Amino acid sequence: MKKILKKLIPCFIWSIYHWKLSFLGALIYGFPSRKIKVIGVTGTKGKSTVVMLAGKILEEHLSTKLGNNSPQPPLNLRGGGVGWVSSLTINDGKKEEMNPYHMTMPGRFFIQKMLARMVKNGCKYALIEVTSEGINQFRHKFIDFSGAVFTNLAPEHIEAHGNFENYRAAKEKLFEVVSRKKGGFGVYNLDDENVENFLKYPVERKIGYFKSENNCHCEELATKQSRDMSQTLIQKECSGGNNSGLLRSSETDSLAMTNIRLSALGSEFEINSVNFKTNLLGEFNVYNSAAAIGIAISQGINLETAKKALEKIESISGRLELIKEGQNFTVVVDLAHTPDSFQKVFGLFRNLINTSSPSPSSTEEGRKKGRIISVFGSAGGGRDKWKRPELGKIASQNSDIAIIANEDPYDEDGLKIADDILAGCDKNKTRIILDRRQAIAKALSLAQEGDAVLILGKGTEQTMVLNNGAIKWDDRDVVREELKKII
Repeated sequence: MKKILKKLIPCFIWSIYHWKLSFLGALIYGFPSRKIKVIGVTGTKGKSTVVMLAGKILEEHLSTKLGNNSPQPPLNLRGGGVGWVSSLTINDGKKEEMNPYHMTMPGRFFIQKMLARMVKNGCKYALIEVTSEGINQFRHKFIDFSGAVFTNLAPEHIEAHGNFENYRAAKEKLFEVVSRKKGGFGVYNLDDENVENFLKYPVERKIGYFKSENNCHCEELATKQSRDMSQTLIQKECSGGNNSGLLRSSETDSLAMTNIRLSALGSEFEINSVNFKTNLLGEFNVYNSAAAIGIAISQGINLETAKKALEKIESISGRLELIKEGQNFTVVVDLAHTPDSFQKVFGLFRNLINTSSPSPSSTEEGRKKGRIISVFGSAGGGRDKWKRPELGKIASQNSDIAIIANEDPYDEDGLKIADDILAGCDKNKTRIILDRRQAIAKALSLAQEGDAVLILGKGTEQTMVLNNGAIKWDDRDVVREELKKII
């Protein structure tokens, strides 16, 4: 019925409908965003991780101000003056729980209700993942954003937006909103080729982070008068630099990531001469950490406090989450579901496998090279059909064994989706097992010591949408259940 109505009713009518719903939601809950500092995080990848990392840094800061140096509260226990809405978890300032919805940015009434709860629970900050579809449906309207964060941009939801330019333009609207806010701030990944499109908005304070291959100081090359980063863009003159050529003039607002060191146990890096160490894997998580640090800087939080908070975080649920049940091989659950994220995850584990297996039971000297076994699929419902053969190509190129399974077929034939993926695969090392539990069980049964099994596409999602409706599902629970059968 919804699809039929969308075809019959003009787009401007839908826009009015969505706008009025957003206004009504804010009105009912008393425009709660006016009573709390709201920070929106947008981009293609890393949004939920940045929200979680920033949330923990802000909690650390507030607990330190209150003289409370106890460890940060775990899931379901009282928070520390910070709430958030993300695809991973939802936190109202008192209770944090897994996001039960199949949406990164839930409906307008829900978001306004959560903001009202955060205000009631005494939160000072609210962090919200902001999606392109959410913006097109005016879910961001009547939320008084104080800051915006741009993580990165890669093709996604192209069918829904018509083209990549429309997709990018939708995300830019968050910065347009913040540019009208007195005291507003933006945090930008300067190494992303699309960053200039976000920098063009006259946000009052701009904080940029970028990867630097050396410790050269280039600030003197820029003007020191304007606080508008878009007016002080310069070409990086340092040799060996690989960022987009954009650099901030003020040292305070320029976060250079240097001396990045990656391993199977986490990562280390420096920002403005402060050494950071995290348990998170991959260079992309160094970028996510830098974005969270940028949020901290915008709130006057020093780097040492951010460092302390990041070191306490053991993992991000569903984001390169290691599942350990005593097996002698590595099992990882991750949300990766686009070609860009596939490249990053497979690149990370291919590198680890080629150097030394990340098997948790092996000694440093006795490790052997292992294989990569992957389980993945692609969403149905007409979503991003173009990416299916691309996902297959990347997975089969980087896997020793690749298994195609259902992800969320919706109203599409799961076998047709699998065939679309298979078109890009090396068929000699790819098999189709549509039943996701059976696919995961098969992958685990094939794994040997030193191998890495990558379960991709769903992360912490709590449901799987099949042709006949949604069923309860959590990749992590299924993996644990199947591991226990073979150990």
